This record gives sequence, C-alpha cells and structure tokens, in this order.
Amino acid sequence: MTDRVLATEAALKLIGQLTSKHGPLMFHQSGGCCDGSSPMCYAEGELIIGQQDVLLGFIGEVPFYMHKNQFEYWKHTQLIIDVVEGRGGMFSLEGVEGKRFLTRSRAFTVEENLELQK
Repeated sequence: MTDRVLATEAALKLIGQLTSKHGPLMFHQSGGCCDGSSPMCYAEGELIIGQQDVLLGFIGEVPFYMHKNQFEYWKHTQLIIDVVEGRGGMFSLEGVEGKRFLTRSRAFTVEENLELQK
C-alpha cells in the first residue's frame, strides 16, 4: 500500500518527544499565510478539523490533515515529513525545541497513482 504521507526517523523521534510532553498530537499541512506551507503540529483537538479537511494518513500514530483544495494540488505527490534545525511556525509545537518540521515531496509513480485511485 502506498502512503500519502511518511515521516523520516528524525521526524518520528521528535514526534515521540512532543507526544511525551503534550500528549496525543495531530498535524495539519499549512497552506500558506503566516507560517508558509509548513506541516503544523498541534496537541490533538487544538485545531478544529472540518469537512474541508482531508485525512492523508498517519505519521507514527499521529493523524495528518490537509485542506481539500490544497490536496487537489498535491494529490499526485507523497509528502515526506522531516525535521531541520531552526525555528518553525509560531503555532506549531516543535518551535520551542529549536527544530521545525519540513515537508519534502516526491511525485507518485504511474503505478502508485493507479493504486491510490482504487
């Protein structure tokens, strides 16, 4: 099965640390504005998920959402959530850790796109 969203080992490690500090988490891929286009990490329930949001999958055991309009643009792309040094979005939990989550991506192959359409 092809995953729409994955996380690197470094991202999974930071997610584990944040879960220990804050409890259950959730992600939402920001579509721009103040924090650019960044994966935003929140305590579960801190951001209200609406009918316009699409669940892409889970990284670790953490749900990852994106607005449906943004999903239409990215649906042919696998998101790979990574971590880099530096301050991230001001609303995302990892900011105080001196790290930030970063979205990398790759286009799905023809075969993967067909699988995802099933």
